[in-house]
Amino acid sequence: MCAESRLCQSVHQLTAAIASGDAQAFAGFYTRWFDFALAQARLASNRDEQFCLDVVQESMMKVIRSIKPIDSEIHLQNWLRTVVQSCCYDLLRRERRRRRRELTTASTSPPRSIDNHQLDERMQWLREQLASLDPEQARLLSMRFRMGWTLQRIGKALGLKPGAVDGRIARSIAILRAQAPEEFHD
Repeated sequence: MCAESRLCQSVHQLTAAIASGDAQAFAGFYTRWFDFALAQARLASNRDEQFCLDVVQESMMKVIRSIKPIDSEIHLQNWLRTVVQSCCYDLLRRERRRRRRELTTASTSPPRSIDNHQLDERMQWLREQLASLDPEQARLLSMRFRMGWTLQRIGKALGLKPGAVDGRIARSIAILRAQAPEEFHD
């Protein structure tokens, strides 16, 4: 069945653990399979990195909800590829429906905006928060949002996998959001 029975056994044990709700097993799965899922999302959608990250997020949620014990790595790879493609197509359809809804409501409701004073206040707060971040966090955020680098490019520059870069950036953003004043959450 499998040339490397230890590998098959570990895949079976990992997927069985995830199916039983083991968060640590899922964390290992996520680390191991994130890059594969991101590459599959790119192939399936031919879209930008942010859309592909959304696909991976949806896919990982589906993994948590529906994985069953799988006997080999090749079966796991094929199953995950199918999950990612399915989630990709679901998100594309959802996006298409959202655009249609927005087009119909755009003519009936005026756009919401903030005045220049509020914008200046928010920008000043953000500058202060970025200055107080750990230098590595600030560097990652700058590469991603100021310089517009992809996760892959940042990873290559820092010797990290794209999944590790994504996680570190997400944690930095979560810290900023948690510290943001309530009126900024609109």
